[in-house]
Amino acid sequence: MSTSDSPQESGALGVGADVSTSLAQEQQTKSDSIDLPIFAVRDLSVKYGEFRAVRDVTLDISEHEITAFIGPSGCGKTTVLRCLNRMNDFIDSAKVEGRIDYHGVDLYHEDVNPNEVRRRIGMVFQKPNPFPKSIFDNVAYGPRLTGGMSKADLNDLVERSLRRAALWDEVKDRLKASALGLSGGQQQRLCIARCIAVEPDVILMDEPCSALDPIATARIEDLMQEIKKDYTIIIVTHNMQQAARVSDRTAFFTTEMNTESDRRTGVLVEYDTTNKMFSVPSDERTEAYVTGRFG
Repeated sequence: MSTSDSPQESGALGVGADVSTSLAQEQQTKSDSIDLPIFAVRDLSVKYGEFRAVRDVTLDISEHEITAFIGPSGCGKTTVLRCLNRMNDFIDSAKVEGRIDYHGVDLYHEDVNPNEVRRRIGMVFQKPNPFPKSIFDNVAYGPRLTGGMSKADLNDLVERSLRRAALWDEVKDRLKASALGLSGGQQQRLCIARCIAVEPDVILMDEPCSALDPIATARIEDLMQEIKKDYTIIIVTHNMQQAARVSDRTAFFTTEMNTESDRRTGVLVEYDTTNKMFSVPSDERTEAYVTGRFG
C-alpha cells in the first residue's frame, strides 16, 4: 500500500496522546470544504495470495450518506468494504495495493494505528454476533476497554447507544439479561448499539439484514435512515430493493476475466446516485443486473 511522509497524515490516526485531537482538527479543517469526501479510494487492488480479488477500484464516498455496494457473489464488494477499516489486516494472505484516504489521511500509512482506524470506522457483520454477556455488558464492552468513565457516565452512554439503535424501549427492563435471548433483529440492533457506543464516525454493514425476516429488516432500514445524520453508512447488500430504498449512492461491482490467471476478478463498473443507477444507468451491465437479467 502506498505511504506518505507527511507528518500531518502520519500523526492523525497514529499512536500517542494527541491522536484524537489531531484527527478532530483534521476533520474540522476538512469540514470547511463540502466537496471533500470522507473516503477517497484510488486504484485499490486486493490479492489473496496469487488470486487478485479486486482490481483498480476508484471512488469517493460522501459523508453523512448511505452508500450501497451491490453486485453478484464474488465480485469483491465485501473485500472493498473490509479495506475501509483495515479488517483485511487479519488475513495473512491479503495484500492491499493503491490508496485509501479517510478525511485526507492515508489509512495505510505506516504510522497509522489500525486499532484506532477500526474504532473510528466500525463494522456490523452479516450474522448478528452478540457476546455471551448481558445486554448492558455488550454495549459497555468497548467503552470499558478504553477506560476512564464513571459508572454514571457509562450508564448514560449505554442508554444513549441503545436509544440510537432503536432498542432501548424493548430492553430497558432487562439490561442484565443475556443478549443471546434476544431475537435476531434485536441482536443485530444490539450489535449496532455496541458499535455506536465507541463513538465511530463511520458504520460499515456487511449484509446486515440477510439473516433477518422482513419486519426486522424494515426496522434496520428505518434505523439507518435515522442515524445517517450522525454517521456515514456503507452497506453491502444482495437485495436490490433494499439498496434502492435506503441508499443515497450505489456502487455496482461485477467480475471480469483476470489476465493474470483463469479466475475472475472483481471490478467497479459504475458508481452514481441511487436514483440514476436504478433508473438510467450508464453501463448496460448495471442495467442488466438491477433489472434482474443477470446475477
